Amino acid sequence: MTRIGVLALQGDFFEHIKILRSLDVDALEIRLPAQLDSIDGLIIPGGESTTIVQLIDIYKFREKLIKTITEGLPTWGTCAGLIVLAKKLMDHRPDPLKLMDITVQRNAFGRQVDSFESNIDITGVEGPPFNCIFIRAPIVTQVGKNTEILAKVNNNRAVAVKEKNILGTSFHPELTKDTRVHELFLNMTQ
Repeated sequence: MTRIGVLALQGDFFEHIKILRSLDVDALEIRLPAQLDSIDGLIIPGGESTTIVQLIDIYKFREKLIKTITEGLPTWGTCAGLIVLAKKLMDHRPDPLKLMDITVQRNAFGRQVDSFESNIDITGVEGPPFNCIFIRAPIVTQVGKNTEILAKVNNNRAVAVKEKNILGTSFHPELTKDTRVHELFLNMTQ
């Protein structure tokens, strides 16, 4: 059985776990760096990116995350998780893991009151457009030559990207009942 870890330091990790379990996946809350050794994939959830990065450093995850993901662990960052994985931010904080060759702008669509939903076609996700939920969402402003843009919204703003073993989305698939983006990530773990 595939075992997916969800970084459970802060944010909406439980929503990911609920969806994974609905897909008969063994889902584990990751709270200690040593737990990274026993999983087939990792999700870094949405939440508050500065807080997540601070907790990664407090609990001494940074070095282990960088090593494990660089060695090929399939990893997916949603919203704040995308920010955590980025090589560069347009802001001065937080200090991301610099694992994905992208530049990210935090809160690109505005404040909490500017949250919205949009039906978007996502490369690799079959069927009708996916209902994407954007909450204080980032966008990808630049991608490296090995990074593929999977989805765009509003004036061609990149909101889903993939590079090797890393997937990043600006939106929150875990807040819908649609499991297709989770299935896309699970396919990366096979």
